[in-house]
Amino acid sequence: MNTQTIAFIGLGTMGSPMAVNLARAGFTVRAWNRTDGRSGPLSAAGGRPVGSIREAVADADVVITMLPDSPQVEEVADRPDGILACARPGTLLIDMSTIAPRASVELARRAAERGIRVLDAPVAGGEVGAVQGTLSIMVGGEAADFEAARPVFEALGATIAHCGPHGVGQTVKAANQLVVAVNIQACAEAVVLLEKSGVDVGAALDVLSGGLAGSHVLTRKKDNFLRRDYSPSFTMALHHKDMGIVTDTARDLGAVLPFGTAAARLIAEAVARGDAGLDHSALLRGVELLNPDIPGR
Repeated sequence: MNTQTIAFIGLGTMGSPMAVNLARAGFTVRAWNRTDGRSGPLSAAGGRPVGSIREAVADADVVITMLPDSPQVEEVADRPDGILACARPGTLLIDMSTIAPRASVELARRAAERGIRVLDAPVAGGEVGAVQGTLSIMVGGEAADFEAARPVFEALGATIAHCGPHGVGQTVKAANQLVVAVNIQACAEAVVLLEKSGVDVGAALDVLSGGLAGSHVLTRKKDNFLRRDYSPSFTMALHHKDMGIVTDTARDLGAVLPFGTAAARLIAEAVARGDAGLDHSALLRGVELLNPDIPGR
């Protein structure tokens, strides 16, 4: 049995199954969410929802935040009854949200003033990885804190790496989102090319998956493309936010990213068209708009 108490802040699409996996691993999990109605799975797994951040973090060994963006992380950390005010000195705060690297660095600085240790530990793998406990976790912060958090990470992920100091985990996550965006766009364009040629697209994608063109993106999104099923596992709106982090980080570093810039623009256009709530595989819809003569469409 794990004896640590974990305060989990944010029971959304990713946070809820992650908190469940921690409870199933034997941690004592107290969770707070900004809205009601999300705590059922955690309660069923033996975790305990609570009514305030203060109650969640009191006497917790570890606090995990899993929230949409920097403003939400900053709000729960800095409010008068928030994490930094209520967590005891020595607590380890692990922010597993995807936020800007400079925001992670600043959070670590503010927390250190309260004697609170911080790791930025964003994840990749989507809802499926969160449910299955097979996330990739990229961590920034002190090496000793990373080692202390390893049992927590092992309950959540299969690929876990300490990437460097504060903020670096977020930089690696930005690179992940860049690769995924460009890959989805390339797959979408390949689907349209195949459809216009009249070949069996399903068979063609199977062949592509077995060669150098194969990828987790193609494997995971193949059915979305074939069925035009854009039920979200990761929304276009969230990927739009993440590509903003990519472009801002590139600007800060003086890095020129031609494909990244193009992918960010295409995702922004999809959001502007009204596709914000669709799965990010709906980038295919943008390629279809440029190719209105696709057979059978």
